[in-house]
Amino acid sequence: MGTRVDVRGLSCPQPVMLTRKALQQASGDEVIVLADTMTQVDNCSRAAEALGWKASCEKTEDDFELILRR
Repeated sequence: MGTRVDVRGLSCPQPVMLTRKALQQASGDEVIVLADTMTQVDNCSRAAEALGWKASCEKTEDDFELILRR
């Protein structure tokens, strides 16, 4: 299981900062970001892709699960 980051309820720029930190410290090849808005998903995806990660998103019942892979 990869690293999990919960950015639900946080406002910009906190979600991106936490995601970037998790990506830089990741020991595995996967980081999962729990988000509650598409804005968080879009911003965190762009930050991850700028660092060379691939992003995919799954909608859960109430939130989004952003899956980042090397």
